[in-house]
Amino acid sequence: MSIRTLDDLLAEGVSGRRVLVRADLNVPLDKQTGDITDDGRIRAVLPTLGALVSAGAKVVVCSHLGRPKGTPDPQFSLRPVAGRLGELLGAPVHFATDTVGDSARSTVAGLADGQVALLENLRFNAGETSKDDAERGAFADQLAAFGDAYVDDAFGAVHRKHASVHDVPARLPHVAGRLVLREVEVLSKLTGQPERPYVVVLGGSKVSDKLAVIEALLPTVDRLLIGGGMCFTFLKAQGLEVGTSLLEKDMVETCRNLLERSGGKILLPVDVVVADAFAPDAAHDTVRVDGIPSHRLGLDIGPETVAGFAAALSQAKTVFWNGPMGVFEMAAFAAGTRGIAEAITKADAFSVVGGGDSAAAVRALGLDESSFGHISTGGGASLEYLEGKTLPGIAALEN
Repeated sequence: MSIRTLDDLLAEGVSGRRVLVRADLNVPLDKQTGDITDDGRIRAVLPTLGALVSAGAKVVVCSHLGRPKGTPDPQFSLRPVAGRLGELLGAPVHFATDTVGDSARSTVAGLADGQVALLENLRFNAGETSKDDAERGAFADQLAAFGDAYVDDAFGAVHRKHASVHDVPARLPHVAGRLVLREVEVLSKLTGQPERPYVVVLGGSKVSDKLAVIEALLPTVDRLLIGGGMCFTFLKAQGLEVGTSLLEKDMVETCRNLLERSGGKILLPVDVVVADAFAPDAAHDTVRVDGIPSHRLGLDIGPETVAGFAAALSQAKTVFWNGPMGVFEMAAFAAGTRGIAEAITKADAFSVVGGGDSAAAVRALGLDESSFGHISTGGGASLEYLEGKTLPGIAALEN
């Protein structure tokens, strides 16, 4: 892959130049207080921003947050992110109250060398996510006007054909930031010749969300461990009763076919934690998978499954994990995810956590992030990379 890097840009000199940085600052916010509940994605972009600040660039950061509908929506404002980013950088971050309007223009114009500005949410503008090339291009023109060079450090967005990711690089000299470069280097190890045994752990709610990556990985992995809500569709494919657990009926036959073709590579839970309701205080018990009551739903994998999965992980030399094993946000149903995460950290293996809810779980459960080889910032992007898809943001950097 031939992509120019941040170091190439720094070598050319950026002092006094405006550098537009596409970051992924799509952090979770508390719905009541508006406070940031996990700043992992902000911290992930600090190496790139710090290098540009130290080199004297005028740094203009842009990002999305949430899914506003192409118009301003206060609940998705990046203002709290600007505050946290300033704390982490140790210097104020100038915040523009719009993305490409008067506030953005004056904020960018007022930057001194080594200062940072953050534009308001990209998705407050319909042109960012438009499927119409002309509308997207017009918005990209406005964004590109704020930079003399462009850095993509938003790996979590590189699988989107959005203006700030796909179209702006065509309008400015462009490079990959430190985070994007690291993500691609790590994931290319998994798609190249990973050290074996290669064990993949998949969780999350839906088989349909992970079907393409299962299809892509099955020929190359040694073990595929499946937990989370998606395991119940596989259990149903084995003819088992799953009660009121999450079930994709239209995927049962697909799962049956995957199990038949897997050659025994797919490992499913042998016990699960079932509850009376989807609630943190619901009455719950651990049962064998062939004994799930018809009126109860599974919300976590059980301890015997954790032990079995941990045994498989203990043999691994390469591990990829994407998706929690249960509803880890509720303490009663977090043991499975915690157990698997801890087993991964104990394995003598190169481990990759595939972003999204898995990365959130690592932080929410208070686990040591440095115990993992790499924690990706892009759940969907990392899966699509492993599926072998062309990622629009990466392709734009190659051009």
